[in-house]
This record gives sequence, structure tokens and C-alpha cells, in this order.
Amino acid sequence: MSDQQFIAIGDIHGCYKSMEAILEKLKPYDDRQLVFVGDYIDRGPDSKKVIERLIALGKEVDAVFLRGNHEQMMLDAIYKGNFNLWMMNGGRSTLRSYNMGMHSLDFPEEHLEFLNNTKLYYETEDYFFVHAGLSPAKTIEESLGDEQEMKEFLWERSHLNAYETPWEKTVVFGHTPRPNPLKKEHMLGIDTGCVYERAGYGKLTAVKLPEVEFIQQVCLDR
Repeated sequence: MSDQQFIAIGDIHGCYKSMEAILEKLKPYDDRQLVFVGDYIDRGPDSKKVIERLIALGKEVDAVFLRGNHEQMMLDAIYKGNFNLWMMNGGRSTLRSYNMGMHSLDFPEEHLEFLNNTKLYYETEDYFFVHAGLSPAKTIEESLGDEQEMKEFLWERSHLNAYETPWEKTVVFGHTPRPNPLKKEHMLGIDTGCVYERAGYGKLTAVKLPEVEFIQQVCLDR
């Protein structure tokens, strides 16, 4: 086992106040690396402020920013004109936070650079951090060798109901909101639906590793 220590933070979805509150709860970060599992934008009220804060945080501490499917949808809208999917999935709230309409996509250059530099995954000696998950029928190494499988890192959900997986290390992910963190062998799911008002959801979750200590913040952004 490595002696590396981490804090992984789940899907924020424009919930700036909740993010600030959980970052305060998590201090001091000490020598821990922060790993954000993606979906910083859409649905919640303050996507722009979330991105601004993450850019600043990345200059202050050791942090890794993964790409979520919502960042991918935003980038596909900007660079490929694929607006409909983004608009159907909360993109309008992001545009509102930037005081923009669909035909004036003049995002700050630093924000675009941040989004373009997000990682598809982050692998360490003991953990594999990814936004959504990966195939429960393949080893991590096999998935990394398959270009199509890697595209599913942003969308995968089939592992959630798998009885067991051949994964070589613990996979830490967000993407699929659940009332409580998911903790199974080689599997930690930390999206607890901060942005949703459904009963049991509405919490932002982080996990300290290797202790597997969950820290939560009830949504403050409604």
C-alpha cells in the first residue's frame, strides 16, 4: 500500500456555496491531494463561480480535476455546435451564470483552458479516479487499452449493479446520484446528488483516502 493520501470530491453541479462549505470542512488538507471527479457545471445556480474557484484552488493546492460528462457536453456545444444535448441536461443554468445566451458563447479564456485541461481519469498506486466508472467485465488495464471503453469513462453505469469486478484497485467515481455513498469491494461512488431536491439527496460528498472517511455538506444553493 502506498502512503499517499487523497480527498476525492463528488459532483458539484454549480452548487458554489455547498462547495465552499465542504472545502472549509475538509481543512487542513495537509499533504493530501484533492481529486475532483467532474460535473462542476450545469443544473445549479453558480457554475461560473464554481469554475473560478476551482481555477484559483488549483493554484493554491495540489489538485486534480477530472472531466465529467457535463463538461464534455459543454465543450461539444462550444466546439462542435452540439447544443441540444447540453441544453437538455442543465446547460441553460450554466449560460445564465455567465449572463449568456446560446448565440454568444464568449467564455473567459481561462475557463475554457481549465475545461480543456480536465483529465479523463487519474490513476495512482492504489486508486483509479474517474467520473462515471468503467466496464465491470474488464480489468482497468483492459479498459485503458480500448478507445471505445475510455469514452464510456464519462457515462458508464453498468458497474453499479455488478456483483464483482476484475478491477486491480479501488475505482472512485461520481456521475450517478444516490442517497448515500456507494462502498463495495474496489468501488467507491461519491455522487450524492447535491443539486437535487429529491428526498435523501441534496448532499455534496467527499471521501478521505485511504481511511474511507466520508464528509458531507447539505446543499446550501437552493
